[in-house]
Amino acid sequence: MREDSIIQTEYSEVMEQSYIDYAMSVIIARALPDVRDGLKPVQRRVLYDMQQLGIKFDAPYRKSARIVGDTMGKFHPHGDSSIYDALVVMAQDFKKGMPLVDGHGNFGSIEGDGAAAMRYTEARLQKITQKAFLEDLDKDVVDFMPNFDETEKEPVVLPVKIPNLLVNGAEGIAVGMATSIPPHNLGEVIDATKAYMMDETISTKRLMRYLKGPDFPTGGIVCNAEELEEIYETGSGKLRLRGKVEIEKGKGGHTNVVITEIPYTMIGADIGKFLLDVASLAESKKTNDIVDITNQSSKDGIRIVIELKKDADIDNFINLLYKKTKLENTFGVNMLAVADGRPETMGLRQILDHVVRFQFELAKRKYTTLLAKEKEKREIQEGLIKATSVIDLIIEILRGSKDRAMAKKCLVEGDTTGITFKSKESKIMAQQLLFTERQANAILEMRLYKLIGLEIEALLKEHDETMANIYRYEDILSSHDSMTAVIIGELDAYKKEFARARRTAIEQVEQAVYVEKPVEEMDLIFMMDKFGYGRCVDVPTFERNKDAALEEHKFICSCKNTGRICVFTDIGQLHTIKVSDLPCGKFRDKGIPIDNVSQYDASKEQAICVTSKSELNLYRLIFVSKQANMKIVDGGEFDVSKKTVAATKLAEGDELVSVALLKEYKDVILQSQSGFFLKFAISEIPEKKKGAVGVRGMKLESKDYLEAVYYTVGNDPAQITFKEKHFDSDRLRLAKRDGKGTKVRI
Repeated sequence: MREDSIIQTEYSEVMEQSYIDYAMSVIIARALPDVRDGLKPVQRRVLYDMQQLGIKFDAPYRKSARIVGDTMGKFHPHGDSSIYDALVVMAQDFKKGMPLVDGHGNFGSIEGDGAAAMRYTEARLQKITQKAFLEDLDKDVVDFMPNFDETEKEPVVLPVKIPNLLVNGAEGIAVGMATSIPPHNLGEVIDATKAYMMDETISTKRLMRYLKGPDFPTGGIVCNAEELEEIYETGSGKLRLRGKVEIEKGKGGHTNVVITEIPYTMIGADIGKFLLDVASLAESKKTNDIVDITNQSSKDGIRIVIELKKDADIDNFINLLYKKTKLENTFGVNMLAVADGRPETMGLRQILDHVVRFQFELAKRKYTTLLAKEKEKREIQEGLIKATSVIDLIIEILRGSKDRAMAKKCLVEGDTTGITFKSKESKIMAQQLLFTERQANAILEMRLYKLIGLEIEALLKEHDETMANIYRYEDILSSHDSMTAVIIGELDAYKKEFARARRTAIEQVEQAVYVEKPVEEMDLIFMMDKFGYGRCVDVPTFERNKDAALEEHKFICSCKNTGRICVFTDIGQLHTIKVSDLPCGKFRDKGIPIDNVSQYDASKEQAICVTSKSELNLYRLIFVSKQANMKIVDGGEFDVSKKTVAATKLAEGDELVSVALLKEYKDVILQSQSGFFLKFAISEIPEKKKGAVGVRGMKLESKDYLEAVYYTVGNDPAQITFKEKHFDSDRLRLAKRDGKGTKVRI
């Protein structure tokens, strides 16, 4: 390689430019829709390919695999899954306000079931797609560009005659930006478009007299009607959605709460999650009103039935569903689309402005093309009419000519050279015909039956129609009002044929208020075994089985059913568990892993102290680490609402050996792994904050570490076990903190 062909540049500049190019490619060519036709490139290509294949609304269905393969081979070389996913979504009436594809076969369900493989499903265009999206492609209304390998041409944008961006909405994640546009009602969108065309200074508030708000295919309720004006003004905000709930009488005097419509955000797996959430409300004792829950949904619609007890507070229960499940949810609106080649967040007026300007551009190009065709027809018709009046002369020219070129030259230029005429007068008349090139060709190709009287009358009538069309098209192109009337007429026709009633209600509803029934407080005993399984029993049950409980469980503490359990671990973490999240029943009932109700991880940490939060607030705690660091911390420091916090600060490689509540303890005995024991008064341990490391309690030899900690209560000695031998702490003399300790020989 020649040295002068090497380009030297900063690596950071190359990366920056490459990333910008990649980001713009994702934004413009994949993730965001165009404001004019409301379609992403993959959707546009699928619809255009279906039109090219002739899979119209009145044609037989074709295999989805054929459509996907043809689209991928000609226009969209990005993998078949993305193309088929786009095809599927355009056919799902529960996702699109107005499906663009007529799917035949399994195209998925509202409950999250996926579509069948593309080799099993079939599809064709919907009628509105054919009429309002693709019909004028042959009239030079949009520009075409080369495809990826420059072997085909594809439209830059489809000539969509309705505001599809609003009707069907859009969702997409690009690089550094995302779009989320809710679907709307076709009839309302058309009315708003017409209102904007009649008055471009119209305010968002006045536009909303026509377009009330989003209209989701799943129905439901938009609860924050008062915020819609700001959302449509700015193009961003949050919709508060609710499902629709009905009350029915059940069997045996029970009441059934029936969910007949769901929020749009619940489509898919969230329906199953909703059922699990309702079940967990009963399991966690958030409510005791639920008797049964069944999902009776079918192709006819959503129907989830929750059977309640006879004495249930129905309104309070429904509010509980709104507060604790996704029956009430938010839909983030960000009306971002590609406008004039760049991504832009637009309000309702800006979107309609782009759409209306596009409609006028389409109409101008359409009627310019139609006018040119009508003028061409007029030219030919006038030539044929003129020819019928001198048909004998034309026949004479044809008979006297040696070839077509000679006859044509005579008809166009009046050149009679080489043509044999019956008379001199015929020759003079032939020199004065002077037809146009196009007229001459039409005359030469005219069949004899066109000379029949009725055919001549039909030609004259056709000419009158052509002239009427020319006058009409010229009027449309020269008058803004006439073009506006034509566009409005088309919109009215689409509204009449394809609009449907609104599904989503628009209301101003206050936030749901759920009043929890007060829980009667009672004393319980928490028990946790060495495997990390925890549960609770009431005090009488514990007293009856006390010996077995002490033998089978590693940690036992008293608590309240409304309180929390605090678990300190060897890595210095404190995990809190709601007592209400734990099973409470018979003594022999099985507990649950505390991992399930807390952030405790049995594979990475080990519990060394368990107590109730109420007890923790009454006492101080002693912390002792493996490296013999010690401190006393006030229990009130651990009165936090988080599930997991750092209980102490540990040096690198250190871990906790003991955490104990300081109740009536007098002395502490530290035991190292090598057999050194140090006994000193607890009063020598300073009180520190939980974020402190502490002070040294014992001088350890190299590679030695603390293995156990014992405490004495009053004058009673502690029972010490070392190398399977037992002795009393009285055997050790009282020393000072930070000593080396005494080697005990067993």
